[in-house]
Amino acid sequence: MSEPKAPTPAPGDTYKGWLFKWTNYIKGYQRRWFVLSNGLLSYYRTQAEMGHTCRGTINLATANIAVEDSCNFVISNGGTQTYHLKASSEVERQRWITALELAKAKAFRMQAESDDSGDDSTPPAAGQGAGSRNSEVQSTLRTLGSKVEDLSTCNDLIAKHGSALQRSLSELEGVRLGGETSEKIRQVTERATLFRITSNAMINACRDFLALAQTHSKRWQKALQAEREQRVRLEETLEQLAKQHNHLERAFRGATVLPASQSNPAIDSKGKGDASDEDEENEFFDACEDVQEFITVPADPKYHRSVFTASACEKEHHEELYRKRALQNPYACTPGSLHLLSTHPFFSQVNFNEPLSMLQRLSEDLEYYELLDRAAKCQSSLEQMCYVAAFTVSSYSTTVHRTGKPFNPLLGETFELDRVQESGYRSLCEQVSHHPPAAAHHAISERGWTLRQEIALASKFRGKYLSIMPLGSIHCIFEKSTNHYTWKKVTTTVHNIIVGKLWIDQSGEIDVVNHKTGDRCHLKFAPYSYFSRDVARKVTGVVTDKDGKAHYVLSGTWDEKMEYSRVMQSSRGGENGADGRQKTVYQTLKAKELWRKTPLPEGAENMYYFSTLALTLNELEEGVAPTDSRRRPDQRLMEQGRWEEANAEKQRLEEKQRTVRREREREANRAASPSEEALIEDSISDSPLKCGHQDNYKSMWFEQLVDPVTGEPTHIYKGGYWEAKEQGNWDSCPDIF
Repeated sequence: MSEPKAPTPAPGDTYKGWLFKWTNYIKGYQRRWFVLSNGLLSYYRTQAEMGHTCRGTINLATANIAVEDSCNFVISNGGTQTYHLKASSEVERQRWITALELAKAKAFRMQAESDDSGDDSTPPAAGQGAGSRNSEVQSTLRTLGSKVEDLSTCNDLIAKHGSALQRSLSELEGVRLGGETSEKIRQVTERATLFRITSNAMINACRDFLALAQTHSKRWQKALQAEREQRVRLEETLEQLAKQHNHLERAFRGATVLPASQSNPAIDSKGKGDASDEDEENEFFDACEDVQEFITVPADPKYHRSVFTASACEKEHHEELYRKRALQNPYACTPGSLHLLSTHPFFSQVNFNEPLSMLQRLSEDLEYYELLDRAAKCQSSLEQMCYVAAFTVSSYSTTVHRTGKPFNPLLGETFELDRVQESGYRSLCEQVSHHPPAAAHHAISERGWTLRQEIALASKFRGKYLSIMPLGSIHCIFEKSTNHYTWKKVTTTVHNIIVGKLWIDQSGEIDVVNHKTGDRCHLKFAPYSYFSRDVARKVTGVVTDKDGKAHYVLSGTWDEKMEYSRVMQSSRGGENGADGRQKTVYQTLKAKELWRKTPLPEGAENMYYFSTLALTLNELEEGVAPTDSRRRPDQRLMEQGRWEEANAEKQRLEEKQRTVRREREREANRAASPSEEALIEDSISDSPLKCGHQDNYKSMWFEQLVDPVTGEPTHIYKGGYWEAKEQGNWDSCPDIF
């Protein structure tokens, strides 16, 4: 039984329906819901997806439409987008071809008119003013379009009436004088009158069109010129601000010693006060990157006959960590904003801070320590790698709303986190270098794992955003298997530094390497892009063995959860990535959850968006070292809302630190020979990780060694802290507060 014939789609109409789209050699043609509207052809997996998830869109203005056979046809834009489509019947295919050709013709005309308009203005900025300007332009364009249609109609009528008038005049020439003469003359007169009326209407329409075009042309030229001038002024202002920032920082560094996190390792490593501007014009995240270079599909059902278990570990409740601990309210008001002035040493007020130090923020990497507990119980090193990879991602989940700036630790400042009783681990952080700033961290668990890291920060300010690049490696060693994992952190970017609401993004790639087995997990943190159809803050990864064979696929987001799927088979697919290469297709078992973020406490938006762990970090505990961040007076005053006292105390501590450092340098110079003095001077321009020697400072609880695994100079815990705490003997600790 044949289908009822649908009406031929008119230009500009929306046309919808089911088509079969070629996906890849494994899945073949798949049924998809297609929508043709405004010169764009989009498709979805189901009709329900139309409200939230578009799977692809192609612009028909530049597309080629080719018919292959009775039911198949191809649409291609000549670039990376090619849709191989199949209709249910030849009639249905012809309906789509008709609709597509009409839409393409209209889209081509609209594009040609847009190109001829000569409008090279930049897209309007976000905001109410831009919205009203856009509405005004759209309204004017509709009016002009209406006038053009009037002109076209008048033109047709003139041609029609002109031909009729010409025929009447020809007939008049052959008419004999008589009774019909008056009738012919009357007809000529009527047609001449119609011609005159139509001509006048066209002339008036042309006059209106010309006047309107001239009026708006002048307004648009003035508006465009004003926008260009404003943009130039803004660019010049931003450039001056960036240069002033660098000049003031160098001048301040030449006069005295900067607070810990205000010195710039990227500048210091080039020599004394020699700032590099070679990256000044670089832009960040201009386009959407094709992060997902692989595709996962369900594996053959035969693989599901043998049940795969992720691990024998029972799920532990995150709240158990804090069951016996009272939450410490940080007396926080609505968090402040880390805008441009707060990044400069002259404006480093506590008003822009959160009441935690960078050492405490580093300790928050252990927020989801239970992932390492589960990893320690895994029998398979590849499965263990999945948990370690999830742990690396989980450490970023606490940063998504944390735009407040942590306190810069003083040299020699420490922070202990003793959770042996509740969670089986304890950790120690120490600020081991001041110029450039670097902190060492050591954590050990009774459940069979050790975590250590040294982190130094490099930063780049680009006017619109601030990029923070952590330097140094993180190590995780499991006692039972002796598996030794290392990885590095990705780049953190703070957007809207000058104006607007601050927001944070994480982007880059991480290679988690098991140095014992050669297993590897390659993680990709997708940078945010307005044009991307992917979920925001997306993370993907593949776990491979030493031979490069894929065993697990990881996916999720760094602010919510991570899942993993076991790979049963892999092959090259039919869809190409951004670089033109074919994506790898992984046949996987059903995904299982590795990690999920614990919800923030109630009222977190008024407490700096602290997690439950962060709220306990300032809790006063007996027996901690006198150098512990909990004892830092300016941080405690700020936590209590005593802002002026906190600022005064902060300046006192920083001046005390500078005085101690100058005295330490004088003693080192007095004890050194001339050649040694030169070595001390040269060490200032060393790399950010070769720190701690420029002023002859030696940390209390860590010693600098060359790491046998990575070959990097790093500070490793040398022991003694917990013994000193047990004995209550802190005589050797420096007086930094």
